[in-house]
Amino acid sequence: MAKKTTKKAQPALTKAQPALTKAQPALTKARIFKELGLSARLKGANCGGEWFASSGDWLDSRNPATGELLARIEQADNADYAKVMKAAKESFLAWRMLPAPRRGEVIRQFGDALRAKKDMLGALVSLEMGKILTEGQGEVQEMIDICDYAVGLSRTLSGPTLQSERPKHRMMEQWHPLGVVGVISAFNFPVAVWAWNSALAWVCGDSVLWKPSSKTPLCAIACQNIANEVFQANGLPAGLTCVVIGKGSSVGEVMINDHDLPLISFTGSTKMGRRIGGVIGERLGRSILELGGNNAIIISDKADLTCALASSFFGAVGTAGQRCTSTRRLIIHEKVYATFLQKLIANYKRVRIGDPLDPATLMGPLIDEGAVADFEKAIVAAKKQGGKVLYGGKVLKPFGVPTFVEPTIIELKNEAEIVQTETFAPILYVMKYKKLTDAIAMHNGVPQGLSSSIYTDSLAEGERFLSAEGSDCGIANINIGTSGAEIGGAFGGEKETGGGRESGSDCWKTYMRRQTNTINWGGEIHLAQGVEFHP
Repeated sequence: MAKKTTKKAQPALTKAQPALTKAQPALTKARIFKELGLSARLKGANCGGEWFASSGDWLDSRNPATGELLARIEQADNADYAKVMKAAKESFLAWRMLPAPRRGEVIRQFGDALRAKKDMLGALVSLEMGKILTEGQGEVQEMIDICDYAVGLSRTLSGPTLQSERPKHRMMEQWHPLGVVGVISAFNFPVAVWAWNSALAWVCGDSVLWKPSSKTPLCAIACQNIANEVFQANGLPAGLTCVVIGKGSSVGEVMINDHDLPLISFTGSTKMGRRIGGVIGERLGRSILELGGNNAIIISDKADLTCALASSFFGAVGTAGQRCTSTRRLIIHEKVYATFLQKLIANYKRVRIGDPLDPATLMGPLIDEGAVADFEKAIVAAKKQGGKVLYGGKVLKPFGVPTFVEPTIIELKNEAEIVQTETFAPILYVMKYKKLTDAIAMHNGVPQGLSSSIYTDSLAEGERFLSAEGSDCGIANINIGTSGAEIGGAFGGEKETGGGRESGSDCWKTYMRRQTNTINWGGEIHLAQGVEFHP
């Protein structure tokens, strides 16, 4: 009989010896680049044909896990922007007249193209942004899902027929394409946010101009390459989807001030959102602002703690805390506080930190050293403001670059200044409550209002949380966490989160212009409100 061998468990991460993982050989940079049409030197502007740029200013894309230079991209300048915008405007004129179901068919093909490239595009997200492989592929699945949603929407775009007060008159509303839609996306969701906007804009008859984050330009180039193939195969005009990779101080400024962009969707910080929203508002344009979050989970003494633990763990540690919906605060009933934290810290000790391309990795790096500096400053501030670090707080250098950190739990009051701000890192603040009224007040007692959750098996507590006196966020959940939204519902938040909504529900209306029509088919003139006006 063969001798049995037992597989020795790999140690969990400790302060002395981080549990590191290595990428699978199959998912190499060379293979990812080859399948997505990337190379070491690229141009930063495209409007459906060849890539171009003329600035002479080069942007480096680096792997945040290792610091490795992935590629250099020549950034677009104002002249390149003008060329791209010209193509976008011209393509809109033809695209808007294509019946919506035919537009939907093109989007269906784009969704299928994403399915074929899901593994490689998801791996590129992991390579360039640093989220773990399953999350990178999940982000591409979001793109596929919104394409499916847009296909269905292509046959259901509608407006109501209304009853006119005038005899033999018909009144109705209809929706028309808006124009060129601008998308300014952030590094943490380098492909999905663009797709949320683009799929809806396309089905509504708009063209799209995209300025991606300068931290994740390769993801944008790969998406544009896939879209170009689909649009070209259908004989459509160049410019339905355009990319400009350039500095915010130049190309970005031109974009937000451009009257030819009636709508701009911006994802980023509240500070930048205030400025961008103000500039767009000054020219009476439209904006979708998806800004900061400071999301909390209330954990009741009537909760299923096993489920609450799983959601809190993913919400706080997933994407290394770099989601706008990441769980930043846990408001825990005093009866279960100690027990819950003991279990949560045990989970934290088992987090495997390493190369995001390895399926065994549970947490990858922060996006860059600037993010690590913010992490360190927040911990220093929390300690000064009375916080107690229960776990973590250290910076790690497993691959020679200081972009990895320990997921961190800090006990601190909700009123503390640092708790009132969003730190884009895996820092979780924990606090106690006695009464649900107090928990809701703590929950709502921050400037942001994106995502929220309560864990409870009490119907009354859950309904109260969803009522007008409950959560003040744009997203409120019962017995699921704050992170991981589906595309079927509207996504966005209130207060300093900006008030914008993207993705499902009736968000498509933002990408169109509403028109009220009245048709007189009776041959006689009747004024509204019974007004008589005769010569």
